Amino acid sequence: MASPGPGTPSTPPAPSADPTISTHVLDVEAGRPAVGVHVILYKLGEDDRPIRLTQALTDDDGRVRDLLERPMSPGVYRLEFNLGAGPVIPGDAARFFRRMSLDLRIDDVTRSYHVPLLLAPFSLSTYRGS
Repeated sequence: MASPGPGTPSTPPAPSADPTISTHVLDVEAGRPAVGVHVILYKLGEDDRPIRLTQALTDDDGRVRDLLERPMSPGVYRLEFNLGAGPVIPGDAARFFRRMSLDLRIDDVTRSYHVPLLLAPFSLSTYRGS
Protein backbone atom coordinates (compact mmCIF):
# COMPACT_ATOMS: atom_id res chain seq x y z
CA MET A 1 0.00 0.00 0.00
CA ALA A 2 1.42 3.38 -1.00
CA SER A 3 1.80 6.18 1.52
CA PRO A 4 -0.26 9.30 1.06
CA GLY A 5 1.45 11.90 -1.04
CA PRO A 6 1.95 15.57 -0.16
CA GLY A 7 -1.34 17.32 0.42
CA THR A 8 -3.21 14.02 0.79
CA PRO A 9 -4.98 13.78 4.12
CA SER A 10 -3.69 10.89 6.21
CA THR A 11 -5.89 8.56 8.16
CA PRO A 12 -6.32 9.85 11.71
CA PRO A 13 -4.87 7.64 14.43
CA ALA A 14 -7.29 5.16 15.94
CA PRO A 15 -8.81 6.38 19.18
CA SER A 16 -7.01 5.01 22.20
CA ALA A 17 -8.73 2.43 24.33
CA ASP A 18 -10.41 3.55 27.51
CA PRO A 19 -7.97 3.66 30.43
CA THR A 20 -8.13 0.64 32.69
CA ILE A 21 -6.55 -1.05 35.69
CA SER A 22 -4.81 -4.34 34.96
CA THR A 23 -2.55 -6.79 36.75
CA HIS A 24 -0.13 -9.64 36.12
CA VAL A 25 0.66 -12.19 38.84
CA LEU A 26 3.89 -14.17 38.57
CA ASP A 27 5.03 -17.05 40.74
CA VAL A 28 8.77 -16.39 40.84
CA GLU A 29 9.50 -19.60 42.75
CA ALA A 30 7.95 -21.73 40.01
CA GLY A 31 9.08 -19.39 37.24
CA ARG A 32 5.64 -19.15 35.66
CA PRO A 33 2.44 -17.09 35.67
CA ALA A 34 0.12 -17.59 38.64
CA VAL A 35 -3.05 -18.95 37.03
CA GLY A 36 -6.44 -18.71 38.74
CA VAL A 37 -5.64 -16.04 41.34
CA HIS A 38 -8.86 -14.34 42.45
CA VAL A 39 -8.49 -10.54 42.07
CA ILE A 40 -11.08 -8.02 43.28
CA LEU A 41 -11.12 -4.31 42.45
CA TYR A 42 -12.77 -1.90 44.87
CA LYS A 43 -13.15 1.86 44.86
CA LEU A 44 -12.99 3.48 48.27
CA GLY A 45 -15.87 5.82 49.04
CA GLU A 46 -15.53 9.17 50.75
CA ASP A 47 -15.92 7.34 54.07
CA ASP A 48 -13.07 4.94 53.05
CA ARG A 49 -15.52 2.04 52.78
CA PRO A 50 -14.69 -0.26 49.84
CA ILE A 51 -17.26 -0.61 47.06
CA ARG A 52 -16.63 -3.72 44.96
CA LEU A 53 -16.45 -2.89 41.26
CA THR A 54 -15.43 -6.20 39.72
CA GLN A 55 -13.61 -9.48 40.26
CA ALA A 56 -11.79 -11.89 37.98
CA LEU A 57 -9.41 -14.84 37.92
CA THR A 58 -5.98 -14.49 36.36
CA ASP A 59 -5.81 -16.17 32.95
CA ASP A 60 -3.30 -18.73 31.64
CA ASP A 61 -0.70 -15.95 31.41
CA GLY A 62 -1.38 -14.80 35.01
CA ARG A 63 -3.12 -11.64 33.77
CA VAL A 64 -6.34 -9.75 34.23
CA ARG A 65 -6.30 -7.29 31.34
CA ASP A 66 -9.24 -5.11 32.40
CA LEU A 67 -10.48 -4.93 35.96
CA LEU A 68 -12.25 -1.61 35.60
CA GLU A 69 -14.86 -2.38 32.93
CA ARG A 70 -16.27 1.17 33.29
CA PRO A 71 -15.05 4.75 32.95
CA MET A 72 -12.27 5.56 35.40
CA SER A 73 -12.81 8.34 37.92
CA PRO A 74 -10.27 9.92 40.28
CA GLY A 75 -9.96 8.43 43.74
CA VAL A 76 -8.52 5.57 45.73
CA TYR A 77 -8.87 2.05 44.37
CA ARG A 78 -8.06 -1.21 46.17
CA LEU A 79 -6.70 -4.29 44.46
CA GLU A 80 -7.16 -7.44 46.53
CA PHE A 81 -5.37 -10.65 45.59
CA ASN A 82 -6.79 -13.80 47.20
CA LEU A 83 -3.76 -16.05 46.97
CA GLY A 84 -5.37 -19.09 48.61
CA ALA A 85 -8.08 -19.29 45.91
CA GLY A 86 -7.82 -20.98 42.55
CA PRO A 87 -6.58 -24.41 41.56
CA VAL A 88 -4.65 -26.40 44.13
CA ILE A 89 -0.97 -26.48 43.23
CA PRO A 90 1.44 -28.77 45.10
CA GLY A 91 2.78 -26.82 48.06
CA ASP A 92 0.02 -24.18 47.75
CA ALA A 93 -1.74 -25.32 50.92
CA ALA A 94 1.36 -24.20 52.85
CA ARG A 95 1.41 -20.74 51.22
CA PHE A 96 2.38 -18.25 53.93
CA PHE A 97 0.66 -15.20 52.38
CA ARG A 98 -3.05 -15.78 51.81
CA ARG A 99 -4.22 -12.30 50.75
CA MET A 100 -2.64 -9.06 49.56
CA SER A 101 -4.42 -5.71 49.42
CA LEU A 102 -3.04 -2.59 47.73
CA ASP A 103 -4.59 0.87 47.80
CA LEU A 104 -3.84 3.02 44.74
CA ARG A 105 -4.39 6.77 44.45
CA ILE A 106 -5.48 7.63 40.91
CA ASP A 107 -5.60 11.27 39.87
CA ASP A 108 -4.83 11.02 36.13
CA VAL A 109 -7.78 9.21 34.56
CA THR A 110 -6.43 9.56 31.01
CA ARG A 111 -3.86 6.78 31.41
CA SER A 112 -4.06 3.09 32.25
CA TYR A 113 -2.57 1.56 35.39
CA HIS A 114 -0.84 -1.82 35.43
CA VAL A 115 0.02 -3.29 38.85
CA PRO A 116 2.01 -6.56 38.69
CA LEU A 117 2.42 -8.82 41.73
CA LEU A 118 5.45 -11.10 42.18
CA LEU A 119 4.92 -14.07 44.50
CA ALA A 120 7.60 -15.99 46.35
CA PRO A 121 7.18 -18.38 49.29
CA PHE A 122 7.93 -15.74 51.94
CA SER A 123 7.80 -12.43 50.10
CA LEU A 124 5.57 -10.39 47.82
CA SER A 125 6.58 -7.50 45.62
CA THR A 126 4.63 -5.09 43.47
CA TYR A 127 5.22 -1.95 41.45
CA ARG A 128 3.46 0.42 39.05
CA GLY A 129 4.05 -1.09 35.66
CA SER A 130 3.50 0.32 32.21
